[in-house]
Amino acid sequence: MQRWRRERNIAIALMVPALIASIFVGHLSEMLLFVVSYLYASQTVNVNRLERWLSQGGQGEKPDFKGIWSDIYYHFYKIRKSQKRRKKKLGKMLDSFRKSTGALPDAVVVLGSYGEIEWSNKVAHDFLGLKKSDNGQRIPNLVRHPLFIQYLKEQDYRHKICIPSPVNENMFLQIGIVPYGSGLRLLMAQDITHQKNIERMRTDFVANVSHELRTPLTVLRGYLETLQEMDGAPGVYSRSFQNMAAQTERMQALIDDLLLLARLESKPKKSESVLVAALLSEVCQESDLLENDERRVELHLASSANLLGDASELRSAFSNLLVNALKYSPATSPVKVSWRDAADGGAYLEVEDFGPGIPAVDIPRITERFYRVDVKRNQKIVGTGLGLAIVKHVLVRHDAKLDIDSQLGRGSRFRCVFPKQRIC
Repeated sequence: MQRWRRERNIAIALMVPALIASIFVGHLSEMLLFVVSYLYASQTVNVNRLERWLSQGGQGEKPDFKGIWSDIYYHFYKIRKSQKRRKKKLGKMLDSFRKSTGALPDAVVVLGSYGEIEWSNKVAHDFLGLKKSDNGQRIPNLVRHPLFIQYLKEQDYRHKICIPSPVNENMFLQIGIVPYGSGLRLLMAQDITHQKNIERMRTDFVANVSHELRTPLTVLRGYLETLQEMDGAPGVYSRSFQNMAAQTERMQALIDDLLLLARLESKPKKSESVLVAALLSEVCQESDLLENDERRVELHLASSANLLGDASELRSAFSNLLVNALKYSPATSPVKVSWRDAADGGAYLEVEDFGPGIPAVDIPRITERFYRVDVKRNQKIVGTGLGLAIVKHVLVRHDAKLDIDSQLGRGSRFRCVFPKQRIC
């Protein structure tokens, strides 16, 4: 306020003499025009000096001015000093970020809104074959794996993908992307070759052991059937033979499920048109026969959609869901099976039972192999513990997902959701 008062006083100090002089000599307009021209010229000089100082980046000390112009220069000077401190602080933060990401064992790449490379750490050069000179290039032009390009195109970063390294086909990378800022994305690639090798060894071991067990198990079943058909065997032996045969059947079912899982993890995918309505009708009829014609299964076909996939795999998944629902619910309660259209153009299969339900803490783990929910029952449920694991693998191979909704004491609802690209 004091600065503005000074400028006003200067104007008054010039105007008053001009008015007094005009009383004696006349020419009031010319006197006032002279004063205004002087003030205008003075302000123009000050504006020109400010513009020249700003055009030079505000370098050096602020020019020495009086009045309001001193305040204007001072505020610009403070802003420049603040920006300089902020720039220095951001520079230190950026250097710290680069050093920390450089120390990570994972590849880190900063992508722009069009997929162009803004920055990458040294590990990205080793894993993805990137170079410093690649900055500004679009990453799909450098990492050309079809799955990676589709991942970028869909922009669904809720899950991660696994691809071989562009520079080493024996190295497997797990890639995830996190959007941040204004259109920026952070790509992270982790070397999971060791985990992949362990997983492959485990799969091979299970498949080989299961395959090798089939022959001796077949021999045992043959001898047991022969012993059961013999006449005159004591009752105690007969009961023992029956128990042995039941356990042999259980082992055979376990081996069959393990081999099926091994095939699901290794065999190529099929894409044929599967008539879902007919398939579900067959599966439900077979399950009713297993239930001694009690007709517990209620089938509702509210959609005419068919699926692109493998009919035998889908039959196995649907059958496992239905058998589970029948086993884990009272013998007199119904099991509802529905095939319906989804709002997004896909379709879903829903299997609902009215059994004891599943605790919320167990739901994320029930698709794991051999995992069983610890619920008190009147009798032990016989099974291999692989049914839902098979369902999960089949759905993954068909780009579908399994949603589970369950309440203790009220039952469970299993929903297999198929995307629209699988509908035919």
